[in-house]
Amino acid sequence: MEAFVYVVLAVTSVVGLTFIVERGWALRWRRVVPPEVHSALESCQGRQDLPVLRRVCQQHDSPISRLLLLAADHLHWPKDENVDALQTRARQEITRLERGLVVIEIIVGIAPLLGLVGTIAGMMTLFGDIGEAGLTDATRLAKGIALILNATLIGLLIAIPCLIFWSYYSKKVETIAVEMETLCDEFIRRQYREEARK
Repeated sequence: MEAFVYVVLAVTSVVGLTFIVERGWALRWRRVVPPEVHSALESCQGRQDLPVLRRVCQQHDSPISRLLLLAADHLHWPKDENVDALQTRARQEITRLERGLVVIEIIVGIAPLLGLVGTIAGMMTLFGDIGEAGLTDATRLAKGIALILNATLIGLLIAIPCLIFWSYYSKKVETIAVEMETLCDEFIRRQYREEARK
């Protein structure tokens, strides 16, 4: 049982590390809001600038690019309908950004519990052996208990970094969502304001 728990803890740590690295790569600012798209968006003051913005968004595929392309494609719609379509797509993009965070969150919860299961299983084995052979060597008992507590320690050492990264990435997704909402809102207002003037 102990060996099984250690194997599961090892798998848990590998999975946790994989998702931490993958989300760190996926949530880099320049992957979500490429500087080129941001510059093209700032330069896009009217409908005449849309072809340049479209081309840049198509060249730099990212969540903000997909949102801007959707908004640009629906500029012939009434503003409210375009905003609704944009909000629906934005929720999908945020869900994609959050993908993998749930796995890290699960690891935060189960790693200490797996460590505890390993400790309890080890204690049961140790005390079962003592019951059969008797307590002849207190030093051996102390070493056995110290060895058994390693499972709890390993579980905590897996959970703590996962908790730190999960909290950091969750906050980062919130920040990214606010920034994308701001950029899209500015784009929509600018385009419809120009249309209203015409």
